[in-house]
Amino acid sequence: MHQCDFRTSCHADAAWRDGTIAAMDLKQLGYFVHVAERGSFTQAASVLGVAQPALSRQVRALEVELRQTLLDRNGRGVTLTQAGQRLLAHARGILQQVERARQDLEDQRGAAAGLLSIGLPPSIGRTLTAPLVEAFRERFPKATLTMVEGLSTYTLEWLVQGRIDCAVVYNATPAAAIELQPVVDEALVLVSARAASATARRAARNGTSRGRDAADRTAPDRATAGPDARHGGPPDPALDPGPVTLAGVADLPLVIPSRPHAIRMRLEAAMAEAGLKPRIGLEIESVPAMLDLVQRHPLHAVLSRNALLGRADALLARPIVLPAARRGARPRPLTTTLWLATSAQRPRGPLLEQALALLAQLLRAQVHAAV
Repeated sequence: MHQCDFRTSCHADAAWRDGTIAAMDLKQLGYFVHVAERGSFTQAASVLGVAQPALSRQVRALEVELRQTLLDRNGRGVTLTQAGQRLLAHARGILQQVERARQDLEDQRGAAAGLLSIGLPPSIGRTLTAPLVEAFRERFPKATLTMVEGLSTYTLEWLVQGRIDCAVVYNATPAAAIELQPVVDEALVLVSARAASATARRAARNGTSRGRDAADRTAPDRATAGPDARHGGPPDPALDPGPVTLAGVADLPLVIPSRPHAIRMRLEAAMAEAGLKPRIGLEIESVPAMLDLVQRHPLHAVLSRNALLGRADALLARPIVLPAARRGARPRPLTTTLWLATSAQRPRGPLLEQALALLAQLLRAQVHAAV
């Protein structure tokens, strides 16, 4: 945490009821953030290496200065008041901005040093974190890397607030406060379980009555199966590893994130153009939880292929193809674009510029390796 002896003036948010400008000590802000994040003066004092009474006085002085109660004290620790929650978001951004100011001055000497905070979507973070950390340490030995995971909607908010320096996002919408750089198009796939259908096929090939029963149980009901089944084709995605059409996806129950998750919005937009709607079985934000549900229940998911890392034996990924633009044209894959997002309101130093190039290189290599 940043501990500074100088003072600065900052404008409080317009939503503060008195509308005043308060002179806030950066040390006080740092102390407040520590206490708020740990929910305890005792734990914060131990981490900071200061006496608890001194820490309590500093936070209380901040409350007096702002004329707001920031913490509710009780026998079990502290909890944030509504005003405290608002200040916590501001304080994190202020302290990171101060660190960036120091870093910017350091960058004038051309050294790629300082702190860099990157936001990643969960599906990318699972596969990119290790190679990114290794490459970052090798290339920027004087710099410190912080990585956080979150949906694109959240990481863009953190970027505007100053909590992170850059983010990898899906299908970002242009905004005045954000600079966007397209990196690579990533194919979306239909994710289905392998086990039930594979078991039925093996048993059927053995020619046993149990095998025939298993095959019958996994065979689609012609009255309820999708369009492919009604025309004699196999509707079960685990029975056919080839590409699947949007109409085929629309016929299946999906476990999918809620709006405005970028992949869901991309799928719904593509289906709307084709006059289709997805069949939503469950809305789940966690990619690992989605994969668990697909593996254990008659559900399917639409994700990037990277999300299946380590689960290829249990799950099958099928490319999703869009309707041909014209007769005779080849079907196009359903893709989503990965972007690098940075703040348009803050200067870029050498560390950020070089790290963005490294990120783009690793993202392209990862997407191409997954194809």
